[in-house]
Parts: sequence; structure tokens; C-alpha cells
Amino acid sequence: MRAALLQLNSSDDPAANLPVTLQYLREAAAGGARLALTPEVTNCVSSSRAQQDRVLQHEDSDQTLAALRDAARNLGIWVHVGSLALKTQDKDGRFANRSFMIGPDGAIIARYDKIHMFDVQVSETESYRESAGFRPGSALVTANTDLACIGLSVCYDLRFAYLYRALAQAGAEILTVPAAFSPVTGAAHWEILLRARAIETGCFVLAPAQTGQHPADHGQPRRTYGHSMAIAPWGEVLLDMGTGPGVGFVTIDLDRILAARNRIPSLFHDRPFEKHTQP
Repeated sequence: MRAALLQLNSSDDPAANLPVTLQYLREAAAGGARLALTPEVTNCVSSSRAQQDRVLQHEDSDQTLAALRDAARNLGIWVHVGSLALKTQDKDGRFANRSFMIGPDGAIIARYDKIHMFDVQVSETESYRESAGFRPGSALVTANTDLACIGLSVCYDLRFAYLYRALAQAGAEILTVPAAFSPVTGAAHWEILLRARAIETGCFVLAPAQTGQHPADHGQPRRTYGHSMAIAPWGEVLLDMGTGPGVGFVTIDLDRILAARNRIPSLFHDRPFEKHTQP
């Protein structure tokens, strides 16, 4: 099965970002991909809450989601929307960071709201508090497709190994990790963590990413790491897209999953243990 990863440099204007995303989807389909994957916050990369309030929409009226559903149907491919920033009905006004799995008929077959919020102080000059603007999800989600069983996650989720173990034990064969990773943490941890999640679960890991300095009419421009990656179940890097926007292709051979899990069946070797605190 051929998959395509879209690496984007999204701005803080969803209307300006959409034509690029749609063009990349057409390139993915023309290149033979049956599955195309976009990164986190495909529709809008912004550090400004005021700008987000101006341009973001609720799911049922979001133009990006509607257009991506139409594209999936017109191109006849599966589209994994890494995530969209969307308004919610929450009283505190926080947004959702929501992934979608869209079928070749344009139907939404799965939704996942990012569970773990990126609340960190990366350096003296770089800090994030995602939970101030986005409310976390609480549900583990797999999507059963005619390609494979796909486990959904987003960006900072990558640091929580138990989530991926639970996804694999729930049947996931491919794990998605769409991201807008910080350049600092990306250089230090991105590839290492992606390879670890693949090795621990015996799954393919597909990680489309945002990249570069993101155009912003409002607020401080963000920078992201890029390096969209595909990792095999044994931990090999099959694709590293570097830092330029574009489309990258990878071939997924599901037989490699069983081969890796048969060699090291640790996914099925869980044992209960007690916690003891020494005096």
C-alpha cells in the first residue's frame, strides 16, 4: 500500500492554506497513494488567541474540513487530517485539536481529540501553554479501514508510550503522529521517539509535520521542525522529508508488522506488578 505524507508550512489564515493542501492531495493521488496524511493544525498555525477566534470555525461549518472531504471523494483516496483547530461549545471558549479519518466516499469514519496538552518551558525564551487555548480529549481512537487498522494521536502524545501500547493492543497496525514540533525538541527527540514507538508496538508510524517559519498576520510567528517521517515496525526510517514543504511517499507492507512482532513479541508480554515505596 502506498501512502503519502504532506509536509506543510501553514499560516494563520485557513483560506490561504487550503489551496496548497488541496494541491498536495492531488499530487498524492497522482503518485498512487491510497492514503494521504496531513500534519497537526493543517488549517491554521497561530500563536494569537484573538486571530484564532476570528478565523476558526465549528466542525459542522469548517471550510477546510468540507473541502478535504470533497477531495477524498473526488480523488477516491483515504485522507487522514492530522488535526484541525476548531471551535467548540465549551463555556470557557477553548478550541479542539481534532484529527479526522476520511474515507474515499468523503465520510468521516473517526475523530480524535488530542489528549496530552503541550504545556512546557522549552527554553528561557520559548514556552507553550496549549491547554490555555485548547481543551484535551479523553478517548483512545482507532479507525478500521480497508487498508489497515489505524491508531490516532497528535504531536505531544508521542511522549506517552502507554497510549501507543494501548492503541496497538486494540488492534492498530499503523500509528499516526501528525505534528507541529518545536525545532528545539524536534532536533533532540523527534526521530528517537518515533522509532521507539514503532519498535515498542511493532507498528508502522506515519508522522506528517508542519515545517519552517509560519507566516502570521497576527501574533508572534511560530517555527516548527519539519522532518515528516515514516518508520517501519522494526524501527527503520523509511522516509525523512527534511525541512521543505511538499509530498513524500512510502510503501507500507503490512506483513512486516507480523514479522517484527514474531521476532520480539513484547507487545503481548505484559505482566502485573506492584508498586513499593522504600522508607
